[in-house]
Amino acid sequence: MGTTPRGPRLSSGKAQEHVRRHNLGTLLGHLHLAGPLSRAELTSLMGLNRSTIAALVSELVALGAVSEERPAGARSGVGRPSLVVRPAPGPQVLVADIGVDRIALARVGLGGRVMARKEAALPEPAPSAPDLADRLAAVAATIPADPGAGERVVGFGVSIPGAIRRADGLVRFAPNLGWVDEPFGNLLSRRVPGLPVRVANDADLGLLGEHRRGVARGFDDVVFIAGEVGVGGGLIVDGRPLVGAGGYAGEVGHMRVRPKGRRCRCGGHGCWETEIGAEAIRGALNLPEASSAELARVLRESAGRVPGDLDRVARYLGLGLANIINVVNPKLVIVGGLLREVLAQMPDTVRDGMAAATLTAPGEQALLRVPELGGDAILFGAAELALQDLLDDPAGVLGAVERVPDTGR
Repeated sequence: MGTTPRGPRLSSGKAQEHVRRHNLGTLLGHLHLAGPLSRAELTSLMGLNRSTIAALVSELVALGAVSEERPAGARSGVGRPSLVVRPAPGPQVLVADIGVDRIALARVGLGGRVMARKEAALPEPAPSAPDLADRLAAVAATIPADPGAGERVVGFGVSIPGAIRRADGLVRFAPNLGWVDEPFGNLLSRRVPGLPVRVANDADLGLLGEHRRGVARGFDDVVFIAGEVGVGGGLIVDGRPLVGAGGYAGEVGHMRVRPKGRRCRCGGHGCWETEIGAEAIRGALNLPEASSAELARVLRESAGRVPGDLDRVARYLGLGLANIINVVNPKLVIVGGLLREVLAQMPDTVRDGMAAATLTAPGEQALLRVPELGGDAILFGAAELALQDLLDDPAGVLGAVERVPDTGR
């Protein structure tokens, strides 16, 4: 009778170390998403005893990842309340949301706290990948951390509107930037030595931000539509990101909705983004020179009086959403970027377009929403991506420390 092959066994000491580091990350993850929690609450959440929680908290305090304090108004002595643990402001990441005409940068700490931010315009035509890596590193250097205050940058997360290979940040195709097979992750890494760089698609990161901190919390089947110059999609199916074999899933903007329609920057004709992207909205509003930000402002300030011929854009937005709903059967559909302003102005037209093409069963389950995080959904998603190494292994990222004896109760 044969035996089942087994992987290498960890020694008892290594197994214990693995469990300890896993528990450190789990505890820090609870604080990162939930905010300040008492030791008692952490004990209940993690199912560990009080002494183990105390040891884990003490180690995270020594690493500079969390701080502790007594609840406001608490008295000392026997029976005093459990100490409150909160994410510390020290560990931070740099994040960037790269658009076609602008870049937004921020420094974000644990708990999703934005410490500083800056925006910069990009020239036309869009810069090359090396030039943009230079510019991004230069602008990032103007919002440095303050080592004297205990701040430490531990990663750099970048959003790009295109098909990205997650493993190394290779931009396979970003038609609205004019990039093909650009090794942007490696280019930026060489300009920010010592910082792990993570690059991902803008819609994937918008979805990650909303799933962790926004309107998609608690949902397991979600579609996020990022609509600016182009249109992209991020998907979560059965609680897991749907990324595809190479990480390129979600390019819904190049779904054909009008085969004899306008030529797309991808080379095709009648792609969804040619009917609902910024160029189509400019035409509908008769504002050929307006930036995406200006288009959004015009739509917001129209106060229900829909300017121009936006009806066509809204109908095609509904049609494309219907196609996605029929294929994916999401519980929640989030419409972000410039398209959230279209939805806000013409919700009935968008919903009518959806209803005309959606099958009854998936259509009646899908909720249509805009991002709770607004225009910052992608930045928050980039922060979550860049913080993941820290959340997985705080001790490994922040460095080994001498164990600190617990003195709290």
